[in-house]
Amino acid sequence: MQQEPGRGAGAMTIRVGIAGATGYAGVELIRLLALHPEVEVAVAGTESYQGQHLAGVYPHLGGRVELVGQEATPEVLAACDVVFTSLPHGLTMALAPAVLAAGRRLIDLGADFRLRDVSLYQQWYKTEHTAPDLMAEAVYGLPELYREQIRGARLVGNPGCYPTACALAAAPLLKAGIVETAGIIFDAKSGVSGAGRGVNLGVHFSEVNENFKAYNIAGTHRHTPEIEQTLSDLAGEPVVVSFTPHLVPMTRGILATGYFTLKTGRTTEQLVDLFREFYAGEPFVRVRPAGDLPMTKQVWGSNYCDIGLRVDPRTGRVLVISVIDNLVKGAAGQAIQNMNLLFGLPETAGLLNAAPVYP
Repeated sequence: MQQEPGRGAGAMTIRVGIAGATGYAGVELIRLLALHPEVEVAVAGTESYQGQHLAGVYPHLGGRVELVGQEATPEVLAACDVVFTSLPHGLTMALAPAVLAAGRRLIDLGADFRLRDVSLYQQWYKTEHTAPDLMAEAVYGLPELYREQIRGARLVGNPGCYPTACALAAAPLLKAGIVETAGIIFDAKSGVSGAGRGVNLGVHFSEVNENFKAYNIAGTHRHTPEIEQTLSDLAGEPVVVSFTPHLVPMTRGILATGYFTLKTGRTTEQLVDLFREFYAGEPFVRVRPAGDLPMTKQVWGSNYCDIGLRVDPRTGRVLVISVIDNLVKGAAGQAIQNMNLLFGLPETAGLLNAAPVYP
């Protein structure tokens, strides 16, 4: 992998292994890690493209990486300093024990280590969890809320894309205790890349183009318990939400709208100040001025979460708009942010160079 210009000869080199390197989140990891001054991608694990140059599979990587796909066995991955797993649920739990036993660290972009409750995982994912002890140890990898726990972790469950957007929209309000914990609604829209690279009738061009649909409604989407887990942490009490995801005909991006009932009257300006104070010093959360609402295109390709809000005095609610790139802050970028914390690096390393692409 090419070194970033200006990298010093004595700089730390972190050997990275990726299991699931040729899915959309995996290849986004490779794109972003190519910008990182302290990283060497040593293993690009894939089932579909073993023995093939990744730049041949993804030509946009040409001239940036010289990686060949290989089998990501536990033994191969355990030779790396840190392992990213970007696999369907149920697979990382089989790899994690060997990687951790070798003294390595693991960041799971899948769902196996996001929830703390084993029975809840098995209920929502219809899969028996074979590493419940590790599930109890894992730290939820949302740096803005769990930074100090992440620093000392061996195992990080990287948040889902929808839960990231929703949690960052809700955190200042719930932490301040100024909204009701009952009746919270999230209405979220995602680009098609969130469905992954596999063949799926629902994301064919003719099915998605000039179309807009809701799916997995009425508390059936698997990200629902993850959202509720984080919001319950913030509120200090159990929180149940109504979450409705939608598929929109764009490649990248999530726009989540949160609806919260205020306990007492507040102005938009007061709440913008609250959000700015809460996220002061956060490198990847940008709070918009009152009256300015964010768009997905403004964070495209970056690790930013942009937030805007407005109070509706007629209903006593505040509406919070949160936008992220589902493949970056919602997946690979956040995983790298977590890696930086694990290794004591600047949290922004390798990520600030990935500025939003606009228009």
